[in-house]
Amino acid sequence: MKLPKVVEDLTVSFERLPGIGRRTAQRLAFYLLRVPQRDLDFFGKSLVDLKRFTKLCRVCHNLTGSEECSVCEDLTRDRTQICVVESFQDVIAIEKSGSYRGLYHVLHGSISPLNNVGPEELYIDTLLERISGGKIAEIILATNTSLEGEATALYIADRISDRAEVAAEFKNIKVNRIGRGLPTGVELEYADDETLHQALATRRAV
Repeated sequence: MKLPKVVEDLTVSFERLPGIGRRTAQRLAFYLLRVPQRDLDFFGKSLVDLKRFTKLCRVCHNLTGSEECSVCEDLTRDRTQICVVESFQDVIAIEKSGSYRGLYHVLHGSISPLNNVGPEELYIDTLLERISGGKIAEIILATNTSLEGEATALYIADRISDRAEVAAEFKNIKVNRIGRGLPTGVELEYADDETLHQALATRRAV
């Protein structure tokens, strides 16, 4: 059976999403045919506006709708701590756990030579710039426990150590790695609240 072009186009669009196969994509398209038009209009507008009205925080590169994200704007946060993560989803997971009240820095990935992602593709230099501004006492490296995440954490720790030899603002900074609780290879966004709480509570010096 040949489907109408608009249904086929929507199915193909859904297939491009991660984890969505042909059958699931088709099921989603058929479901939307039964949705009231006003809900479809809202859904369509949300898709159109998604990238138009979102941006990266100018300080930490978290997701925001303004110049700074809600975390960076919150004056009650501990501004001497920066938790370094790979993605927006990691920020959401840690915030949900309620175990951290400092600031964040989102790298937007991890070092992965196999995928042609080097340090220069990540927001590492801007992290060092933030530290250069002074007032930072601790960096928590909360990259994933994958090989790429571990390599990224070690790279950042080495960069900070190198700077400590020539720049006073880097000398007394504690550089810690999230501790036990997270199995090797597990991404932060999929960890439960208690596991994240344990990982942050048992962080160790790098």
